Amino acid sequence: MNDIEGRNPDVLDAGELRGIAHHAVKRRYPPKAVVVSQGDRSDSLFIVVEGRLRAFVSDESGREATLSEMGPGEYFGEVALDEGPRSATVMTLEPCTLLVVSRADFDEFVRANPAFAAHFIRKLLKRIRALTESVRILSLLDAYGRVAHLLVEKCVTEGGVRFVPRLTQSEIAGRVGCTREMVSRVLKDLVRGGYVSIQPERIVILREPPGT
Repeated sequence: MNDIEGRNPDVLDAGELRGIAHHAVKRRYPPKAVVVSQGDRSDSLFIVVEGRLRAFVSDESGREATLSEMGPGEYFGEVALDEGPRSATVMTLEPCTLLVVSRADFDEFVRANPAFAAHFIRKLLKRIRALTESVRILSLLDAYGRVAHLLVEKCVTEGGVRFVPRLTQSEIAGRVGCTREMVSRVLKDLVRGGYVSIQPERIVILREPPGT
């Protein structure tokens, strides 16, 4: 959703990308490359020029929960600009080109571009709201409700049909914080109840699942 000025607060426009590129180092990454790791201490901001990435957290047993996916014009690493540890791991989903900006260069760019500073603050506020909503969902909804909520949140409409571009059960499990086996049971229940139809490469929403 666009912010109050009609722009996506997560995406830098062409002028901002050109401006900050003068303060950045361009790096390329292959698919499934870890760009930053949860717990690392570094103070660089990463801006996506090409490709898509996934941000996730994990525990000692290896369980993962996806926080977000990012594409061109989006950026990550802003939380570590206070020199604290990285709060999440970010991995490439496909070949990616990133701009890497050090904290010193970022501070210089912000001082020279106050409009970007306001954009940056709005993005942080949006991130806080999204994390608050994620905590609410994980705390108050059971696995059935979390899976149903994710499907409704991610669905698109084309030709009068509401559908979710196909997510694997493992991907859904990572996003809602439960096991793949639990996701499989929930999807089967949703199919039996006539709420969804599992088709090649997509999940069609036939009617609103309960609890969403």
